[in-house]
Amino acid sequence: MTTGYQIKNQEGLYFLTFQVINWIDIFTRKVYRDIIINNLKYCIENKGLQVFAYVIMSNHVHIVLNSTVGKLSDTIRDFKKYTSRIILETFQTGNESRREWMLNQFEFAARKHSRNQSYQFWTHENHAIELLKPDFTAEKVDYIHNNPVRAGIVLNPEDYLYSSARNYANMENLLE
Repeated sequence: MTTGYQIKNQEGLYFLTFQVINWIDIFTRKVYRDIIINNLKYCIENKGLQVFAYVIMSNHVHIVLNSTVGKLSDTIRDFKKYTSRIILETFQTGNESRREWMLNQFEFAARKHSRNQSYQFWTHENHAIELLKPDFTAEKVDYIHNNPVRAGIVLNPEDYLYSSARNYANMENLLE
């Protein structure tokens, strides 16, 4: 197992990327993006999570965060476990046109790792980078906020609803 990109300082501030396996574009649907937002709210209110910047793209989430209580890696593990379960339940019972294809992808990915049971939604890596310097932190926040602009989704970072760029611009937002 590699030692790079691990959360070594559990009280540190980190830039993380949560990636859906095989870069599956599941967050093109509002219902799945809202599951991420709702669980982030829960973790903020109940698990001591502090979110400083985020963006939910079609197949990944970039986030800058830390934990004020407990182990950050435990909170991230719980977040990913819960969101994957709720997302899988939602599209299995909902009106998802790509259901069978996605289930096959998630099932195939699960077979590759002994720690999975039936399906794997998120990759196991979080690409954790501890943010120790203000300039580097600002660079990562800028990277996060400009992700939808680089993807051609919006012209301005604050125009993307599922991003903390709206918070930084003092606009109505989804996550405090």
